[in-house]
Amino acid sequence: MTGRFGRAAVAYASLAGATVACSRPIPRVHTVTIQNFAFAPLELTVVLGDTVVWSNKDFVPHTATARDTGWDSQAIGSSGTWRFVAGTSGRHDYYCVFHPNMKATIVVQ
Repeated sequence: MTGRFGRAAVAYASLAGATVACSRPIPRVHTVTIQNFAFAPLELTVVLGDTVVWSNKDFVPHTATARDTGWDSQAIGSSGTWRFVAGTSGRHDYYCVFHPNMKATIVVQ
């Protein structure tokens, strides 16, 4: 394809491809605050590929440990953080190993 119409078709095809590529959601970052021996929010809904950051505002260490053992932050110290990229769809209940009464849920869509 040459000439004016050939270049226009290539330009259109490039734009059409860019539109498709841009239609995917941009991953977001969500924060779970650990404070007063509790996770907040208690339930967080995210999309596959989103990042969840746990931020410990307490004076003692905590963990974010999946009930199904799919992930474990290990100890998150006072003023510490831990990042996790949501890679499996479903409902993921988690808790703190040190304080098992601390429970919350992440729903990955």
